[in-house]
Amino acid sequence: MPETEDERQIAPAAERNKGPILDVLRRALPHAGLVLPHGGLVLEIASGTGQHVAHFAAHLPGLIWQPSDPNTACHASINAWVRDADLANVRPALALDVTHEPWPVDRADAIVCINMIHISPWAATEALMQGAERLLPPGGVLCLYGPYKRGGQHTAPSNAEFDASLQARNLEDVLDLAARHGLDLVEVVEMPANNLSVILWRR
Repeated sequence: MPETEDERQIAPAAERNKGPILDVLRRALPHAGLVLPHGGLVLEIASGTGQHVAHFAAHLPGLIWQPSDPNTACHASINAWVRDADLANVRPALALDVTHEPWPVDRADAIVCINMIHISPWAATEALMQGAERLLPPGGVLCLYGPYKRGGQHTAPSNAEFDASLQARNLEDVLDLAARHGLDLVEVVEMPANNLSVILWRR
């Protein structure tokens, strides 16, 4: 993965999709009462390089952002992106593996999880939904992004090739699991590169 002159790592896909995902978050987060300037805490699961959280926090400065990643090697990059952008509304990255309890966070007004579900075992999705049920208040929002199958079919041939090595999930299975943990579908948004944003509301 390319690096800058400091510790920031660069994922080209994150650079491409951070803008469209931000557009979705601007619509989705008010469902959790996160309307600027009233604040609120947004937990990002699997923050990776940190490009996403730095971009979101810079454009939604009234919110407090908590990045996390189970791979502690990512934390230097996450924190470097935050320092480079001189962001006061982002907390230091936490080591958080959704399958390991207790989580190092006990509440959040919203949770953002980008490109995790399709690269992790199904147990991680189950743990994510359990954690969202536990952390989010009624009206809290879980925002997901990534490639999904709809009706058992890929949304594009490229995703079928992608699934040969990874684990694109049936959206219906994810939504059924979410519903069992008190999370109802608000909106599915078609995104560039045949991905989907999925917005869920904690009832």
